[in-house]
Amino acid sequence: MATGNFSGDGQKNTLEQLLCTANLTAQLHSQLTFISVLNSFLSVTAFLGNALILIALHKESSLHPPSKLLLRCLTTSDLFVGLISEPVAVSSWMSKVNKHWNICCYTLVAHFMLGYILCGVSVATLTSISVDRLLALLLGLRYRQVITLKRTYVVVITLWVLSVIFSATWFWNPLITLWYGIIGTTLCLTISIFSYTKIFLSLRHHNTQIHSHNVQQPNQTNQLNIARYKKAVSTAIWLQLTLVACYLPHGVAAALVANSELTSSVYYAWIYAVTLVFMNSSLNPILYCWKIEEVRQAVKDTIRQVLSNCFSN
Repeated sequence: MATGNFSGDGQKNTLEQLLCTANLTAQLHSQLTFISVLNSFLSVTAFLGNALILIALHKESSLHPPSKLLLRCLTTSDLFVGLISEPVAVSSWMSKVNKHWNICCYTLVAHFMLGYILCGVSVATLTSISVDRLLALLLGLRYRQVITLKRTYVVVITLWVLSVIFSATWFWNPLITLWYGIIGTTLCLTISIFSYTKIFLSLRHHNTQIHSHNVQQPNQTNQLNIARYKKAVSTAIWLQLTLVACYLPHGVAAALVANSELTSSVYYAWIYAVTLVFMNSSLNPILYCWKIEEVRQAVKDTIRQVLSNCFSN
């Protein structure tokens, strides 16, 4: 079983020598073939699912524009995972099976770069959504004045630019990119946990005040707004929990790669953890349709229209 250390000087050369040689992958050809087939299927579902959601969000006008922009950003990153990142990963894995080591070196770099860019955007966007939901609660009537579409565009562009810059450190030292992923994800999750905890405590305190002090019941409009807000928070939390479930194994595997001997067993665990991360992009469209009624209806209408056009032709 091949081993190698991923720390120390010359990380890039060491990584290529370990991941693009028969020493590490000779015993994993059947596993790599299976994982490639699985990711090819996930690539199709991620692309089609998120394409439908983008069409639905374009048609949907009831969502607050800045909030809708954040959802579109998340959906776009998931779509690119299915359209670009997963096919590149499959090419990288199959180049090992077919012993095309030159192709392996190029696809390996592209695989990691694209993965860290798109996954970085996804994690940061979900964190932005959690902060957006918290600000909607804290700012109240001032929310629409403070959180404008223009400012949200600035946030979205910044997320993409930072993800590209940090991922580009791969060309300098891949270990920095690995730690960027670990530290960045941990920081984002901490912010999200804080935001949702603050939201939960604030809503519970509000309900307690109403019941304990016999405060006059809010009017029907306020009740509808609160119910709509809770549904939006519920959607965001489900997206966040799904991301944590899909990303946590990868964080563990990345830490093992960065701090220990890279054996065939560690690499085997790593590629399955990467697949679980990719699966998140296929699960998110299902969550949108489940939790957001307007999006679900728009998706149904789009599918009916496509099927109608197909059968009419």
